[in-house]
Amino acid sequence: MNRRLRKDSIVKNCALALLILTASIIVLLVVGLGIKAMPLLQTQNLLDILTASVWSPLKGNFGFLPFILGTAWVTFIALIIAVPLCILASVYLVEYASDRLRQLVMPLMNVLAAIPPVLYGVWGVLFVVPLVGQWIAPIFGVTTTGYSVFAGGIVLAVMIFPIMVSIMVEVLQTIPYDLKAASLSLGATRWETVQKVVLKKARPGIIAAIVLAISRAIGETIAVLMVCGNIPQIPKSLFDAGYPIPALIANNFGEMMSIPLYDAALMFAALLLFIIIFGFNLISRTILSRLEEHN
Repeated sequence: MNRRLRKDSIVKNCALALLILTASIIVLLVVGLGIKAMPLLQTQNLLDILTASVWSPLKGNFGFLPFILGTAWVTFIALIIAVPLCILASVYLVEYASDRLRQLVMPLMNVLAAIPPVLYGVWGVLFVVPLVGQWIAPIFGVTTTGYSVFAGGIVLAVMIFPIMVSIMVEVLQTIPYDLKAASLSLGATRWETVQKVVLKKARPGIIAAIVLAISRAIGETIAVLMVCGNIPQIPKSLFDAGYPIPALIANNFGEMMSIPLYDAALMFAALLLFIIIFGFNLISRTILSRLEEHN
């Protein structure tokens, strides 16, 4: 008996050590980025850094507002495009599609999720950018090269589509058949059952899928920087160029480090990106917990 208890204690302590190690890595990451960004924070006010719109490292101006809003624009556009399509596609695959079609489509979703981001970026440059510049923008009377937050949002929407559909399908398949059968037996149509029963019951899982997709969208780098235009300005329309935070880090890290505070500014950008993703996931986790309590 004592031997079994010792084994249990060893396993428990090992699991605790691994948990502490994982948490320590996150803490060390934040502390390391904070130390590297400290020279910038010591010379400029945090509020000024976050709200200033001028980015001119040679003059010592490090305004992050264009990059924050560029990230927000691209992510929001991607979600507006992807979320409705993913929900409808998932509902169709689970509730209406044949088993043969479902078995054909789901492996394709996994293949799309595994495609390297740079290939999505190349596709965006060759197809999405010309589509926006030559066809969509003229409809609204706008002249643009096509390199815009709208193009970035489209590419990002396509990138997060597979992961959202895969998770949503798994969530919808967990809804008990008895619930759907009870709704149908009361005279509801299939679509009414989907609206009133299936989607309502699956709401926490659907939100979790959206949260995971947003986390990837916010941190996406290569594909977005290839189609957004990378101009440090505040986008005022869908067809303006933008400069998301990940693109700023990827484009400039390792370059022009002789400029005072430039490396500290990039480390602050990395820290800011981490805080945005962590904060969003924390808020989303709280919302999910409340939804699960109500269900």
